[in-house]
Amino acid sequence: MVLTHTTGHTYSHPFPTVTLAYFLRYSSPQLNPFAAHVLSTDTISSHVDPDTRRLHTTRIHLKKSRMPKAIFKLLPGSVTGGGAGEKASYILETSVVDIKQGWMKTESRNLNFTGVLSVIEKHQFSVPSETERGLAARNETDVLTSVVFRSRLGERLRGRLGQAHEDGWLSGFIGGWGTKGIQRSIESLASTKTLDQLGKSRDGMRLVLERIRNNGVIGVLESLRRERQRQAQ
Repeated sequence: MVLTHTTGHTYSHPFPTVTLAYFLRYSSPQLNPFAAHVLSTDTISSHVDPDTRRLHTTRIHLKKSRMPKAIFKLLPGSVTGGGAGEKASYILETSVVDIKQGWMKTESRNLNFTGVLSVIEKHQFSVPSETERGLAARNETDVLTSVVFRSRLGERLRGRLGQAHEDGWLSGFIGGWGTKGIQRSIESLASTKTLDQLGKSRDGMRLVLERIRNNGVIGVLESLRRERQRQAQ
């Protein structure tokens, strides 16, 4: 089963500023309180293609899991990883930026819990056409967001059931819900939470953009530097 959501949005800021805000959005909860669920961010690789002059970046984020608690309560620990405490998920983010042509494409996907639910989130940022919006387009950036949810849990459970007919909870679970019913329920629960999180992500981006506008790029970077110095003491 696959569930897809697509939304469009326009930021009232020029494209270079929006791309910078995207890379800074998880830098600090002081800069972006809406990113408090992000526990850490690390850059795996970053390079400029010598032929296309495009910036390619791969990062990994550790976040409090987007998986709804209802799913963890519904399934046994052998499927979700066990434990009733706070779950965390690694997110792999790849991005390509073409400053000259005015576009950026990003993709994020979860690296764990994929046996329960796979979530792939894509963003395409672009400079609007001036023929459509006139000179105002120079200070705006469009973004098209798509999120794809796919659960294969029912298939996995059915496979396990075939190997262990005596497993009572599996038999009852599959029999009561059915494979597709399990998948639809998980995708629906996750999509509801994700759509709420997308709204918060936009709010966070707006906040970072406003701080860049009010304090300048140097001011924001200097604030981040001072904050890291305090944390290191």
